[in-house]
Amino acid sequence: MADHMTSLSQPIMDTLQQETFVVLNTIDSETGNITANAISWITAPSPEKLRIAIDRRSRLINNIQANERVTVSLFAAGSFYSIQGRAKIVQEQMDEVAIKLACIEVEIDAVWDSMFYGSRITAPPEYERTYDQRAADKLDAQVFAALKKA
Repeated sequence: MADHMTSLSQPIMDTLQQETFVVLNTIDSETGNITANAISWITAPSPEKLRIAIDRRSRLINNIQANERVTVSLFAAGSFYSIQGRAKIVQEQMDEVAIKLACIEVEIDAVWDSMFYGSRITAPPEYERTYDQRAADKLDAQVFAALKKA
């Protein structure tokens, strides 16, 4: 594993400009345990920042308010990356979105290539929506537009 970077590389930025999923790790505000949550509403407005939309009722909101330290992990550019940073709520309620979402911004401290030695990802994981695709597409468009404006 090489030394870490302090901002996103262009291939990681490119991945985060399209629909993808990541794992958001926080520290549980009640138990102190590490939590892991799959998130698909994420974008990178710059190499130093991430923006994430999260349901306002999610435990993630309390976790971030109690401890700003987070790790976002994702598959990109044939590898697996861990992005460490400090999260804060920048919007309690995102405008122009049909459901109640908060906007979280992550200031990036370090980006690590976390792939085990001598290997690469040949096909990133895929997922599919299990509810009305048209409704999902409409909501996704609203959320990503709001994330870009935040």
